[in-house]
Amino acid sequence: MTDAFIGLGSNLAEPTIQLARAVAELASLPQTSLVAQSAFYRSHPVGPQDQPDFVNGAVWLSTALGALDLLDYLQAIEQQHGRQRVQHWGPRTLDLDLLMFGHETIHSERLTVPHPELPNRDFVLQPLLDLNAGLNLPDGRSISELRQQCPDNQLRRLLPLPREPQPPG
Repeated sequence: MTDAFIGLGSNLAEPTIQLARAVAELASLPQTSLVAQSAFYRSHPVGPQDQPDFVNGAVWLSTALGALDLLDYLQAIEQQHGRQRVQHWGPRTLDLDLLMFGHETIHSERLTVPHPELPNRDFVLQPLLDLNAGLNLPDGRSISELRQQCPDNQLRRLLPLPREPQPPG
């Protein structure tokens, strides 16, 4: 089993609900279990500023899937949420990024892991710290040190979603 860390983001169509549904879908992937989920955070968009703020979070999965198979599942979930790739860094219903995959460094046409922008994104680093405060990149750099050096993107922690009432009995 490999530890995989997935970044989640949305700024369209009820972003918090989009992320909550995506977490449930990630937890149900084959040969995969959900280890932990971070809090959700609101932040200003990176790139074009004429779009709504983003809601971001991260999950820690334990998976027997390979990195490219996991990427295929992530992209399928994005499509189920109506993801359209119209504008680079533009608005989206759901963005799922494979941030880290075990201690692997991957550079292929379809996938770069660790995610190349990870050190520059407080809305990625802080959720990763929520999941594992001692997490390091494969090159040994500490996520907590990267977070301290990261540009401020007006990150604000959101209150947890209220749990849906469970039927009695």
